[in-house]
Amino acid sequence: MSRTEEIIARYGYFAIFGLLMLGIVGPLIPDETILVIAGILARQGRLDYLGVLMAGYGGSLFGITMSYALGRNGLAYLIERIPLVRRHSPEYLERVHRWFAHYGHWTLFFGYFVVGVRHFTAVVAGSSKMKVRSFALYAYTGGLIWVICFVSIGYFLGDQWERVAHFLHGGATALALGIAVGFLLWLWWKRRKS
Repeated sequence: MSRTEEIIARYGYFAIFGLLMLGIVGPLIPDETILVIAGILARQGRLDYLGVLMAGYGGSLFGITMSYALGRNGLAYLIERIPLVRRHSPEYLERVHRWFAHYGHWTLFFGYFVVGVRHFTAVVAGSSKMKVRSFALYAYTGGLIWVICFVSIGYFLGDQWERVAHFLHGGATALALGIAVGFLLWLWWKRRKS
């Protein structure tokens, strides 16, 4: 039994909520693994499937909302206080905000499925002053689908998790990065052409 599984088995829904909340705010906690392990424990009858979904979704909502609030308030504070960043930030931030105004909604929605992306999309949305209603619509809907997918993988594939995890961390991550790089190259080419 892994350490993560021990924590979830011992503290149940509170552990799922807390670990996901912290995992969304900072990239050091393996969020997908937490959800899959919780799904496996639900399959074994040690937790309730619906309870796992609710705790996972609640933790992810709380975490993504905290990240949004940090971006909206804390990022501007830090930029104003660090001289090197303050000198170079206006032009860079303007470009990020323009890009986010066009594509940010979908980045929030699909960002949950790309490790590392979900940790920053909400911060950028907050610093871009994205409306709370728009942020909630895309981020919370994406979060719900993400939680359902990974809890269901654990619940329905249980014993096959190691094979699925190997695929997700290997092939799927490479595919997602390839798509992201291709998309950015396409945007660059399109802007350069015009």
